[in-house]
Amino acid sequence: MERTLAEFIAYLHTTKNTSNNTEISYQRDLKKLIRYLDGQNIHDFAEVTSLDLKGYLSELKSENLASSTISRNIASIRALFQYLFKEGRVTADPSEELKPPKVEKKMPEILSVQEVDRLLKQPNINTAKGLRDSAMLELLYATGMRVSELIHLQVSDLNLQFGYVICHDTDKERIIPIGNVSKRALAEYMEHGRDYFVKNKNEKSLFTNCSGRSMSRQGFWKVLKGYAEAAGIYRDITPHTLRHSFAVHMLQNGADIKSVQEMLGHSDISSTQIYLGMNVAKMRDVYMKAHPRH
Repeated sequence: MERTLAEFIAYLHTTKNTSNNTEISYQRDLKKLIRYLDGQNIHDFAEVTSLDLKGYLSELKSENLASSTISRNIASIRALFQYLFKEGRVTADPSEELKPPKVEKKMPEILSVQEVDRLLKQPNINTAKGLRDSAMLELLYATGMRVSELIHLQVSDLNLQFGYVICHDTDKERIIPIGNVSKRALAEYMEHGRDYFVKNKNEKSLFTNCSGRSMSRQGFWKVLKGYAEAAGIYRDITPHTLRHSFAVHMLQNGADIKSVQEMLGHSDISSTQIYLGMNVAKMRDVYMKAHPRH
Protein backbone atom coordinates (compact mmCIF):
# COMPACT_ATOMS: atom_id res chain seq x y z
CA MET A 1 0.00 0.00 0.00
CA GLU A 2 2.93 2.32 0.64
CA ARG A 3 4.04 1.86 -2.97
CA THR A 4 0.52 2.60 -4.23
CA LEU A 5 0.47 5.73 -2.10
CA ALA A 6 3.79 6.88 -3.58
CA GLU A 7 2.38 6.33 -7.09
CA PHE A 8 -0.75 8.32 -6.17
CA ILE A 9 1.33 11.24 -4.87
CA ALA A 10 3.41 11.17 -8.06
CA TYR A 11 0.17 11.24 -10.08
CA LEU A 12 -1.04 14.31 -8.15
CA HIS A 13 2.26 16.06 -8.77
CA THR A 14 2.65 15.32 -12.48
CA THR A 15 -0.97 15.19 -13.66
CA LYS A 16 -2.88 17.42 -11.26
CA ASN A 17 -0.05 19.94 -10.66
CA THR A 18 -0.80 19.99 -6.95
CA SER A 19 1.28 22.10 -4.58
CA ASN A 20 3.92 20.63 -2.30
CA ASN A 21 1.79 21.44 0.75
CA THR A 22 -1.21 19.60 -0.71
CA GLU A 23 0.91 16.54 -1.44
CA ILE A 24 2.35 16.54 2.08
CA SER A 25 -1.17 16.77 3.51
CA TYR A 26 -2.47 13.86 1.39
CA GLN A 27 0.54 11.75 2.29
CA ARG A 28 0.18 12.39 6.01
CA ASP A 29 -3.55 11.58 6.02
CA LEU A 30 -3.22 8.43 3.92
CA LYS A 31 -0.24 7.04 5.83
CA LYS A 32 -2.42 7.22 8.93
CA LEU A 33 -5.14 5.31 7.08
CA ILE A 34 -2.63 2.64 6.02
CA ARG A 35 -1.51 2.16 9.63
CA TYR A 36 -5.14 1.65 10.66
CA LEU A 37 -5.76 -0.84 7.83
CA ASP A 38 -2.60 -2.76 8.74
CA GLY A 39 -3.97 -3.07 12.25
CA GLN A 40 -7.14 -4.54 10.76
CA ASN A 41 -5.01 -7.05 8.79
CA ILE A 42 -5.86 -5.33 5.47
CA HIS A 43 -2.80 -5.00 3.25
CA ASP A 44 -4.30 -4.14 -0.14
CA PHE A 45 -6.55 -1.22 -1.06
CA ALA A 46 -8.58 -3.61 -3.22
CA GLU A 47 -9.71 -5.34 -0.01
CA VAL A 48 -11.04 -2.17 1.62
CA THR A 49 -14.81 -1.89 2.05
CA SER A 50 -17.02 1.07 2.91
CA LEU A 51 -17.47 -0.51 6.35
CA ASP A 52 -13.70 -0.45 6.89
CA LEU A 53 -13.56 3.25 6.02
CA LYS A 54 -16.49 4.08 8.28
CA GLY A 55 -14.68 2.26 11.08
CA TYR A 56 -11.63 4.38 10.43
CA LEU A 57 -13.69 7.58 10.56
CA SER A 58 -15.20 6.46 13.87
CA GLU A 59 -11.67 6.12 15.23
CA LEU A 60 -10.79 9.63 14.00
CA LYS A 61 -13.88 11.02 15.72
CA SER A 62 -12.93 9.24 18.94
CA GLU A 63 -9.67 11.23 18.90
CA ASN A 64 -11.75 14.43 19.21
CA LEU A 65 -10.26 15.84 16.04
CA ALA A 66 -11.68 19.04 14.59
CA SER A 67 -14.41 18.67 11.97
CA SER A 68 -12.13 20.38 9.46
CA THR A 69 -9.41 17.77 10.07
CA ILE A 70 -11.85 14.90 9.58
CA SER A 71 -13.20 16.54 6.42
CA ARG A 72 -9.67 16.87 5.06
CA ASN A 73 -9.01 13.17 5.78
CA ILE A 74 -12.19 12.22 3.93
CA ALA A 75 -11.14 14.35 0.96
CA SER A 76 -7.75 12.59 0.92
CA ILE A 77 -9.36 9.13 1.07
CA ARG A 78 -11.87 9.93 -1.66
CA ALA A 79 -9.17 11.33 -3.94
CA LEU A 80 -7.11 8.17 -3.49
CA PHE A 81 -9.95 5.75 -4.23
CA GLN A 82 -11.18 7.80 -7.18
CA TYR A 83 -7.66 7.49 -8.60
CA LEU A 84 -7.55 3.73 -7.91
CA PHE A 85 -10.98 3.21 -9.50
CA LYS A 86 -10.01 5.25 -12.56
CA GLU A 87 -6.81 3.19 -12.90
CA GLY A 88 -8.77 -0.07 -12.60
CA ARG A 89 -7.00 -1.07 -9.39
CA VAL A 90 -10.28 -1.42 -7.47
CA THR A 91 -13.58 -2.69 -8.89
CA ALA A 92 -15.69 -0.30 -6.78
CA ASP A 93 -15.09 2.92 -4.86
CA PRO A 94 -15.68 2.23 -1.12
CA SER A 95 -15.30 5.94 -0.27
CA GLU A 96 -18.44 7.04 -2.16
CA GLU A 97 -20.64 6.85 0.93
CA LEU A 98 -18.31 8.89 3.14
CA LYS A 99 -19.85 12.18 4.14
CA PRO A 100 -17.79 14.93 5.75
CA PRO A 101 -19.07 16.48 8.99
CA LYS A 102 -20.45 19.99 8.85
CA VAL A 103 -17.62 22.44 9.33
CA GLU A 104 -18.49 25.64 11.12
CA LYS A 105 -16.97 28.52 9.20
CA LYS A 106 -15.04 30.78 11.53
CA MET A 107 -14.67 34.43 10.71
CA PRO A 108 -11.01 35.08 9.87
CA GLU A 109 -8.80 37.10 12.20
CA ILE A 110 -8.59 40.71 11.00
CA LEU A 111 -6.23 43.49 12.02
CA SER A 112 -7.44 47.05 12.23
CA VAL A 113 -5.79 49.60 9.95
CA GLN A 114 -4.07 51.06 13.02
CA GLU A 115 -2.64 47.65 13.94
CA VAL A 116 -1.43 47.07 10.39
CA ASP A 117 0.18 50.51 10.40
CA ARG A 118 2.02 49.75 13.66
CA LEU A 119 3.12 46.35 12.33
CA LEU A 120 4.49 47.74 9.07
CA LYS A 121 6.47 50.42 10.91
CA GLN A 122 8.44 47.87 12.95
CA PRO A 123 11.27 46.91 10.54
CA ASN A 124 14.42 49.00 10.94
CA ILE A 125 14.88 50.27 7.40
CA ASN A 126 18.42 51.41 8.21
CA THR A 127 19.50 47.77 7.89
CA ALA A 128 19.39 45.35 4.94
CA LYS A 129 17.24 42.93 6.94
CA GLY A 130 14.81 45.71 7.81
CA LEU A 131 14.57 46.76 4.15
CA ARG A 132 13.83 43.17 3.14
CA ASP A 133 11.27 42.64 5.89
CA SER A 134 9.56 45.96 5.19
CA ALA A 135 9.33 45.14 1.48
CA MET A 136 7.83 41.70 2.22
CA LEU A 137 5.27 42.97 4.72
CA GLU A 138 4.26 45.94 2.58
CA LEU A 139 3.89 43.73 -0.52
CA LEU A 140 1.86 41.11 1.34
CA TYR A 141 -0.57 43.73 2.61
CA ALA A 142 -0.61 45.69 -0.66
CA THR A 143 -1.62 42.67 -2.74
CA GLY A 144 -3.32 40.18 -0.41
CA MET A 145 -1.26 37.37 -1.95
CA ARG A 146 -0.70 34.08 -0.14
CA VAL A 147 2.59 33.64 1.71
CA SER A 148 3.43 30.69 -0.58
CA GLU A 149 3.08 33.04 -3.55
CA LEU A 150 5.16 35.72 -1.83
CA ILE A 151 8.15 33.51 -1.11
CA HIS A 152 8.13 32.03 -4.63
CA LEU A 153 8.28 35.41 -6.36
CA GLN A 154 11.22 35.95 -8.66
CA VAL A 155 12.90 39.23 -9.49
CA SER A 156 11.41 39.01 -12.99
CA ASP A 157 7.88 38.99 -11.50
CA LEU A 158 8.29 42.53 -10.18
CA ASN A 159 7.67 45.55 -12.40
CA LEU A 160 8.35 48.71 -10.42
CA GLN A 161 8.09 50.98 -13.45
CA PHE A 162 4.43 50.16 -14.02
CA GLY A 163 3.66 49.24 -10.40
CA TYR A 164 2.57 45.61 -10.51
CA VAL A 165 3.67 42.13 -9.56
CA ILE A 166 3.00 38.83 -11.34
CA CYS A 167 1.74 36.28 -8.86
CA HIS A 168 1.94 32.54 -9.63
CA ASP A 169 -0.69 30.13 -8.27
CA THR A 170 0.00 26.50 -9.35
CA ASP A 171 -0.74 26.59 -13.12
CA LYS A 172 -2.24 30.09 -13.16
CA GLU A 173 -0.83 33.55 -12.82
CA ARG A 174 -2.39 36.92 -12.12
CA ILE A 175 -1.18 40.50 -12.25
CA ILE A 176 -1.74 42.53 -9.07
CA PRO A 177 -1.17 46.29 -8.85
CA ILE A 178 0.94 47.62 -5.98
CA GLY A 179 0.56 51.00 -4.34
CA ASN A 180 3.12 53.73 -3.86
CA VAL A 181 4.11 52.75 -0.30
CA SER A 182 4.83 49.16 -1.27
CA LYS A 183 6.52 50.32 -4.47
CA ARG A 184 8.92 52.56 -2.50
CA ALA A 185 9.70 49.79 0.00
CA LEU A 186 10.49 47.37 -2.83
CA ALA A 187 12.64 49.90 -4.65
CA GLU A 188 14.67 50.56 -1.48
CA TYR A 189 15.10 46.84 -0.91
CA MET A 190 16.21 46.19 -4.48
CA GLU A 191 18.68 49.08 -4.43
CA HIS A 192 20.11 48.83 -0.93
CA GLY A 193 19.09 45.51 0.63
CA ARG A 194 18.94 42.48 -1.66
CA ASP A 195 22.62 42.44 -2.64
CA TYR A 196 23.54 42.17 1.04
CA PHE A 197 21.96 38.69 1.13
CA VAL A 198 22.37 37.49 -2.44
CA LYS A 199 25.95 36.68 -3.41
CA ASN A 200 25.04 34.33 -6.26
CA LYS A 201 24.19 36.43 -9.31
CA ASN A 202 22.11 33.54 -10.70
CA GLU A 203 19.73 33.59 -7.71
CA LYS A 204 16.29 34.46 -9.09
CA SER A 205 14.29 34.61 -5.85
CA LEU A 206 13.05 38.08 -5.01
CA PHE A 207 13.24 37.48 -1.26
CA THR A 208 15.94 35.37 0.36
CA ASN A 209 17.05 34.39 3.83
CA CYS A 210 20.34 35.52 5.35
CA SER A 211 22.16 32.72 3.48
CA GLY A 212 21.00 34.07 0.13
CA ARG A 213 18.56 31.21 -0.53
CA SER A 214 14.84 31.52 -1.11
CA MET A 215 12.89 32.52 2.00
CA SER A 216 10.84 29.70 3.55
CA ARG A 217 7.29 29.86 4.93
CA GLN A 218 8.62 29.15 8.41
CA GLY A 219 11.26 31.84 8.06
CA PHE A 220 8.74 34.48 7.10
CA TRP A 221 6.31 33.32 9.81
CA LYS A 222 9.02 33.94 12.44
CA VAL A 223 9.71 37.38 10.96
CA LEU A 224 6.02 38.29 11.18
CA LYS A 225 5.65 36.96 14.74
CA GLY A 226 8.59 39.03 15.92
CA TYR A 227 7.26 42.26 14.47
CA ALA A 228 3.71 41.57 15.71
CA GLU A 229 4.99 41.28 19.29
CA ALA A 230 7.09 44.42 18.86
CA ALA A 231 3.96 46.23 17.64
CA GLY A 232 2.01 45.12 20.72
CA ILE A 233 -0.22 42.73 18.75
CA TYR A 234 -0.52 39.64 20.92
CA ARG A 235 -3.21 37.79 18.99
CA ASP A 236 -2.28 34.63 17.13
CA ILE A 237 -1.73 36.21 13.72
CA THR A 238 -0.32 34.45 10.67
CA PRO A 239 0.72 35.65 7.20
CA HIS A 240 -2.85 34.85 6.13
CA THR A 241 -4.07 37.48 8.62
CA LEU A 242 -2.61 40.18 6.37
CA ARG A 243 -4.40 38.61 3.39
CA HIS A 244 -7.72 38.71 5.23
CA SER A 245 -7.06 42.26 6.44
CA PHE A 246 -6.23 43.39 2.89
CA ALA A 247 -9.57 42.04 1.63
CA VAL A 248 -11.67 43.62 4.37
CA HIS A 249 -9.90 46.99 4.21
CA MET A 250 -10.33 47.12 0.44
CA LEU A 251 -14.06 46.38 0.69
CA GLN A 252 -14.44 48.84 3.55
CA ASN A 253 -13.13 51.54 1.25
CA GLY A 254 -15.47 50.83 -1.62
CA ALA A 255 -13.55 48.34 -3.77
CA ASP A 256 -15.95 46.08 -5.70
CA ILE A 257 -16.00 42.43 -4.70
CA LYS A 258 -15.18 41.17 -8.20
CA SER A 259 -11.91 43.13 -8.25
CA VAL A 260 -11.00 41.87 -4.77
CA GLN A 261 -11.79 38.31 -5.91
CA GLU A 262 -9.41 38.68 -8.86
CA MET A 263 -6.63 40.15 -6.71
CA LEU A 264 -6.95 37.35 -4.16
CA GLY A 265 -7.02 34.72 -6.89
CA HIS A 266 -10.28 33.13 -5.69
CA SER A 267 -11.77 30.89 -8.39
CA ASP A 268 -15.21 31.09 -6.71
CA ILE A 269 -16.62 34.44 -5.62
CA SER A 270 -18.30 32.75 -2.63
CA SER A 271 -14.82 32.51 -1.06
CA THR A 272 -14.58 36.30 -1.24
CA GLN A 273 -18.11 37.02 -0.03
CA ILE A 274 -17.26 36.00 3.54
CA TYR A 275 -15.55 39.37 3.91
CA LEU A 276 -18.72 41.28 3.08
CA GLY A 277 -20.24 40.58 6.49
CA MET A 278 -17.33 42.00 8.44
CA ASN A 279 -18.45 45.57 9.14
CA VAL A 280 -17.71 46.55 5.57
CA ALA A 281 -19.29 50.00 5.85
CA LYS A 282 -18.03 50.84 9.34
CA MET A 283 -14.85 52.65 8.37
CA ARG A 284 -15.74 53.81 4.86
CA ASP A 285 -15.50 57.51 5.66
CA VAL A 286 -12.08 57.17 7.35
CA TYR A 287 -10.15 56.64 4.15
CA MET A 288 -9.51 58.72 1.09
CA LYS A 289 -8.85 55.87 -1.29
CA ALA A 290 -9.57 52.17 -1.72
CA HIS A 291 -6.38 51.04 0.00
CA PRO A 292 -5.29 52.77 3.21
CA ARG A 293 -1.60 52.94 2.31
CA HIS A 294 -1.94 54.20 -1.28
